[in-house]
Amino acid sequence: MPQEQYPHRSTMQTSEGPQVYKVGIYGWRKRCLYFFVLLLMILILVNLAMTIWILKVMNFTIDGMGNLRITEKGLKLEGDSEFLKPLYAKEIRSRPGNPLYFQSARNVTVNILNEKTKVLTRLVTGPQAVEAHSQKFEVKTLSGKLLFSADDNEVVVGAERLRVLGAEGTVFPKSIETPNVRADPFKELRLESPTRALVMEAPKGIEINAEAGSLKATCRTELRLESKDGEITLNSAKIKLPNLPQGSSSSAGSRQKIYELCVCPNGRLFLSQAGSGSTCQINTSVCL
Repeated sequence: MPQEQYPHRSTMQTSEGPQVYKVGIYGWRKRCLYFFVLLLMILILVNLAMTIWILKVMNFTIDGMGNLRITEKGLKLEGDSEFLKPLYAKEIRSRPGNPLYFQSARNVTVNILNEKTKVLTRLVTGPQAVEAHSQKFEVKTLSGKLLFSADDNEVVVGAERLRVLGAEGTVFPKSIETPNVRADPFKELRLESPTRALVMEAPKGIEINAEAGSLKATCRTELRLESKDGEITLNSAKIKLPNLPQGSSSSAGSRQKIYELCVCPNGRLFLSQAGSGSTCQINTSVCL
């Protein structure tokens, strides 16, 4: 072949004729270079295979990765998701028709902060109780009607009926103010104070009505009906006072069963056999 086809070779004219010098890498250096090139190609292929495997396992697509999908409205997660650090989002909601679950090994806390990152409202759902920390707590219907509210001053129940289903009833350590107290149909209404007095007060009157049954008032010491400015009216077809004491000044052998109702100066009532005139003065010994 012509000599001009070997540009990497240089020739020198000597007295004995042209001499050729080789320029390049030969010997063990050449073998090391080929080895490193081969090793680099193997690493590239392994890296490419690992990348493809990771993309396959993590389910990388043009829309997202794994259970995470990027849509026009935001991020969409399918299946169970776990966040190891805080999640900041404007809105979190489930797919239409599916529930939204928040699950934690200890508790779930929802905080409302102001511009100074100070907690204004906090809702804590823990293993022992559900706690709400706020200035006012309200429960409303879908139409906006208030059902329940509580703050430092009062607790308001806005429902038309408050039902207490406990077997022991309801205990009020202090006073209760309500326009109406009634039991369910065909159920018994019982107002009881086991160790203290039961006081009922109203500026315009108290009405106790049992339309389909009897009314019973029982106490251990005294039952007092008091009216400061008005009167007490017992309006009934029959009024019975079965345990009143009877006077003993009637004539011997009298069998009449007509009695006169008498009252002592201290307010005690007793019965005296009726006569042509009042016999209450004769039986004043009952008042002693």
